[in-house]
Amino acid sequence: MPVHRLDRVDARRIAVRAQLLDAHRPPDLLTVVDRLTFLQLDPTAAVAPSADLVAWTRLGAGYRPDHLRQAVERDRTMFEHQAMVWPTADLGLHLAEMAAWPPEGSRKHAWLAANATFHRFVLDLLRDSGPLLSRDVPDRSVVPWPSTGWTNNRNVTQLLEILAARGEIAVSDRVGRQRRWDLAERVYPAGTRAVPADEARRTRDERRLRSLGIARASVVGEAGEPAQVEGTAGGWRVDRAALGQPFAGRTALLSPFDRLVHDRKRARELFDFEYVLEMYLPKAKRRWGYFALPVLHHDRLVGKVDATADHKAGTLRVQAIHQDVPFDPAVTAAVDAELAALASWLGLPTVTHAP
Repeated sequence: MPVHRLDRVDARRIAVRAQLLDAHRPPDLLTVVDRLTFLQLDPTAAVAPSADLVAWTRLGAGYRPDHLRQAVERDRTMFEHQAMVWPTADLGLHLAEMAAWPPEGSRKHAWLAANATFHRFVLDLLRDSGPLLSRDVPDRSVVPWPSTGWTNNRNVTQLLEILAARGEIAVSDRVGRQRRWDLAERVYPAGTRAVPADEARRTRDERRLRSLGIARASVVGEAGEPAQVEGTAGGWRVDRAALGQPFAGRTALLSPFDRLVHDRKRARELFDFEYVLEMYLPKAKRRWGYFALPVLHHDRLVGKVDATADHKAGTLRVQAIHQDVPFDPAVTAAVDAELAALASWLGLPTVTHAP
């Protein structure tokens, strides 16, 4: 198979288009999640929860957080699993992997076996009384879950997570931020066929590459076709359908968890973009801010915006705009317009810049 030789401009444009971040916005949330393959859930909401911010960045002002909740809880066109929201149409690609988890010989496998009666009790309880919050499930464990961290002796939570990972139970809906659990057979569509594990893995690799456009084989396996990118070492895999497509860019403020920047090494290689999510660092050690938003302008990542949504004061507070490359007047105007659009979407009347 011939190796595609790309310069970095082409590689970046392939990546941006694949992530639905070019000028052609997708029509709806399901199209977004189907292309991205999932939305990552994270409780941090310095600006907005990441899943909502990722969706807004693609869809614009027409997106509302209720759209995601409706898709998961009422329409069932998406499902929540392992802190991600996935298209329900892809459920069959995960069932074989779920059924084989936790791996035999692992600590969780041994703990689940030791708590077989607790396992049966929880399934029976959900069958009779579900859906339930974790606090409504009594702890009937025989062997407590041992840990030196926060999960120590959190036996109900640990069992529910294991059973969800196995595909025996699922998140039915949420009460605030708390998940309500039910039997998977009452949440997932009846008759969903488990795709054989090897076939499912190949298909997931292909879908992952389509969502990224270009990636290393360590991320997407043998999906796509081999490529070399000017100025980078080693081989890449590229989605053939993404080659040679026209490009029209726009400006976008990204979640720190956005898949365009999630792979920090790839972001450096293709975009010359350095980024660290600094919410985990002491304030004195932060360069860009607690939840700094990467700034995309056409096919370049040009900076970071340190912003916080202050709903009590009714403003989007911009502590700093860090320019990785000097902004010309057009970039400055585009970033200001995106900040105004973000504030409006958040229901905040003003954008306040720090002096």
